[in-house]
Amino acid sequence: MMKVRLLITDDHDVVRQGLRLYLKRDPEIEVVGEAADGYEAVELARSLKPDVVLMDLLMPRMDGIAATEAIRAELPEVEVVALTSVLEDSSVTGAIRAGAIGYLLKDTKAEELCRAIKGAAAGQVQLAPEAAARLMREVRVPESSEDLTERETGVLKRVARGRANKEIARDLFVEERTVKSHVTSILRKLGVKSRTQAALYAVRTGLITVDELSEEPW
Repeated sequence: MMKVRLLITDDHDVVRQGLRLYLKRDPEIEVVGEAADGYEAVELARSLKPDVVLMDLLMPRMDGIAATEAIRAELPEVEVVALTSVLEDSSVTGAIRAGAIGYLLKDTKAEELCRAIKGAAAGQVQLAPEAAARLMREVRVPESSEDLTERETGVLKRVARGRANKEIARDLFVEERTVKSHVTSILRKLGVKSRTQAALYAVRTGLITVDELSEEPW
């Protein structure tokens, strides 16, 4: 069984310890490192190459939004999930625009957090309902400068509905790496940084309804 390699980022030591204790109970997750601020998160992401970074937003030296943007720009294969107590519009939209695949609140239950981490590693969009509602009001997804192919449109619909790469591959009778290639092409054509932004584009353009956004259970 391949474990999801996770980097925890939070400026409070007690929070990091608590998360580590919770998450080590899941045999499918391996905590490979801890960072106390955004700068450390970027440095450790470079050296450890985790699958997922769990990212606090309010931190010294470099905040979580700036760190997310830096990690996604340099290491696009690393997914970032914001985990925060902040639900301000600027924080939600900032994290998603920076490239985070998900936005969860710190009152998320431990078992839900585990599922969200594993889902993010598999390419599933992870949004707390409160965050999704704010995103639909605030995020303005750029217009596509290049048309998607029929196959890419099909992949985008499934991404927006919260399907993992493996599930999409099974649906379309292709290999998982082919799905990843399609997703890369979709992000490039739409001019966005993350699957979450692409999912919002799908809602904005009527490919799916807002009720279908990330409808798959964790």
